[in-house]
Amino acid sequence: MISEVQFQTELQLLISHAIREDVGTGDYSSLACIPETAHGQAKLLVKDQGIIAGVALAKMIFEFVDPKLKVKTFIEDGTHVEYGDVVFEVSGSSQSILKAERVALNTMQRMSAIATKTDQYVQLLEGTGAKILDTRKTTPNFRAAEKWAVKIGGGENHRFALYDMVMLKDNHIDFAGGITLAIKKTKEYLKANNLDLKIIVEARNLDEIREILLSDGVHRILIDNFNYEDTKTAVQLIGKKCQTESSGNINEKTIREYGLCGVNYISSGALTHSVYNMDLSLKAF
Repeated sequence: MISEVQFQTELQLLISHAIREDVGTGDYSSLACIPETAHGQAKLLVKDQGIIAGVALAKMIFEFVDPKLKVKTFIEDGTHVEYGDVVFEVSGSSQSILKAERVALNTMQRMSAIATKTDQYVQLLEGTGAKILDTRKTTPNFRAAEKWAVKIGGGENHRFALYDMVMLKDNHIDFAGGITLAIKKTKEYLKANNLDLKIIVEARNLDEIREILLSDGVHRILIDNFNYEDTKTAVQLIGKKCQTESSGNINEKTIREYGLCGVNYISSGALTHSVYNMDLSLKAF
């Protein structure tokens, strides 16, 4: 995974690009009718229910827009919220509050939806021993926030991007000339370039599971789009030789059954690509 320093850099880039996109040359609505010296306050109001996420990021957004803005927090990230809850209050320059408003809301609404769905999946997996992972199926330029939301919801992060882990999937394998050759070439490349990266290899059937097991140095086998019985067989074949991960056809109806197959991890793109934003608003008072 990427370092904390790099993750914080990604967040700052996310914020700066979002403010640039939304504000551009100026928030003329506010500039036109609100005096520069005007001060105000607003509260973050919940109009939904679920797991709140993005509080810490919203504070970073307010800080980026105007370091003089003050935020008083009542509810922290990862807390279950109900309709009518007030998460925080922000006070200071009225123009600055309005400049940051939409970016803070957009961020928190989506992060809260992701955290809520992740929490649902975590609860469905309770007692199975399997852990839920996110994927790279994220919103462009918003990955850092979405993966942070998964963590807030109780899940774990998969690789952040293409550069922090090797994952040999079906196309890599086919282009490389087969599983064994793909693994061999990868290990040689990593050694030649002094790269310390974990290797995950995708299997499409039980025969590919058996072939992967003939090679050393594989950190995890991705058991992709297997049915329940074949997943159980794959887990038995792999044993303690490496980690196991199920993916494909993962939803609220199937996730627990896959967890009961004995895999270490279950990855789901639905955590980030199939959620509806939590309804939140920032109200002046």
